Amino acid sequence: MLAYFEALVGFLWGLPIIVIILGTGFYFTFKTGFFQVFHLKHIFSETICKIIKKGNKAEGEGKGLITPFEAVATAIGGSVGVGNIGGVATAMAVGGPGSLFWLWIAAFVGMILKMAEVSLGVYYREKDEKGDPYGGPTYYMEKGLGEEKGHKWWLIPAAIFGGGIFSTFFITVQNYTVSEAVSAAFGIKIIYASIIYIVCNYILIIGGIKSLGKLAGKIVPFMCVFYVGAALYIVAINIGNLPATLGLVFKGAFTGTAAAGGFAGAAFSQVMRIGMARSVFSNEAGWGSSPMIHASAQTDHPIKQGLWGAFEVFIDTIVVCTLTCLVIIITGVWSSGATGATLTLNAFATGMGSASKIFIATGIFLFGVTTSSGWYAYYEIILRHLMKSSPKLKDGILKFYKIFYPVPGFVMVVMATTIGMPGSTVWLFADFTTAVPTFINIAVMLSLSGTFFKLFKDYKTKYILKEEVKPEDKIKVFYEED
Repeated sequence: MLAYFEALVGFLWGLPIIVIILGTGFYFTFKTGFFQVFHLKHIFSETICKIIKKGNKAEGEGKGLITPFEAVATAIGGSVGVGNIGGVATAMAVGGPGSLFWLWIAAFVGMILKMAEVSLGVYYREKDEKGDPYGGPTYYMEKGLGEEKGHKWWLIPAAIFGGGIFSTFFITVQNYTVSEAVSAAFGIKIIYASIIYIVCNYILIIGGIKSLGKLAGKIVPFMCVFYVGAALYIVAINIGNLPATLGLVFKGAFTGTAAAGGFAGAAFSQVMRIGMARSVFSNEAGWGSSPMIHASAQTDHPIKQGLWGAFEVFIDTIVVCTLTCLVIIITGVWSSGATGATLTLNAFATGMGSASKIFIATGIFLFGVTTSSGWYAYYEIILRHLMKSSPKLKDGILKFYKIFYPVPGFVMVVMATTIGMPGSTVWLFADFTTAVPTFINIAVMLSLSGTFFKLFKDYKTKYILKEEVKPEDKIKVFYEED
């Protein structure tokens, strides 16, 4: 049975999804004039640099539930997590160093994909009965495909997308990966680590999305500096091995890699597949998750928040994932036979001493908790959209959801420990739950690409070229513009 499921996941993450991600990503890249390359400076100046200069404030007269930085902090908290640590480690163990190259390629196109889907999420958002804005793929399916284009069948992709996203609610790897790392570092049973994790989850989500945004704005920057600093230290003290490390990456990307230990060797197709799969799972570009939190941000132009989406992918994959992979390769543990978070812990222990396991396990714990709390927000937004016509029922369901949310993750831990499910099998389930909504969301993005390009042209004219928009080119920058 598992063999058939593995074959299905291999197919989904084979040619079909590689074509749709790379094809759509390069299409948006060409149409925007390689924006993520030639305007990378602008992306940084309008995101993190602006926060450093002006603080965590709303954008102009923008209205929203949370600030742009709180939105990206929540989204980064939801994406920078176990995928960066356990996921890419598994990619190294299964696909070898060459997986990192394809992780980079997916991230390159992922920057513009994330920018587009976030912009569409903000543009098509709507206010609830309290006046708070919410949005995401199901919203732009309803308004873009349904209302604008007149496609009555918009409910079909929305249902498949929502079902795909919610499958991650029941098939989740966060609790398992974090508990595995904490167990290995502190010598406690995985079940006990899982219970601690659940308690911390409840603490974070109890105040809802607005409170979550504020907490994420404080935790996520510390978390990233914490982890990146440790990784940079290991790379720095092993700098002499860096050329050989990069050589393994580029050689393995096109030839596959054979190694001793538990790593049996990976063909080119497997290296490409696993690298791209782990990239999408980590940065969530094209997945449709991040637009759900970005849509609630205070902004006066959708593309402004879209820039945060591009920045999010850069930090998540180009910085954090790359450093994780480099540490694993440069310390020589990638071919040891270990997988998942354990492999990452072993790499840091090799580079910094055994005491670093506790240091990094703490970082993994923070990553995992923010990931789980970020996804709590995504599920809530889908539920809000599903039940927007029944406010009382919505309130009741959301209250139950808040209590029940951590339970499936705990069940996954119990299953994995009682039946001896290996980490690679857990990640197979993760790959499946990623593929379905990604297919749907990217197809819808292509259908609504005209809207994105209009918004992009408007933004470029106003904020990059600093010119007046011609009367014939003026557009509404929000679908439900006041």
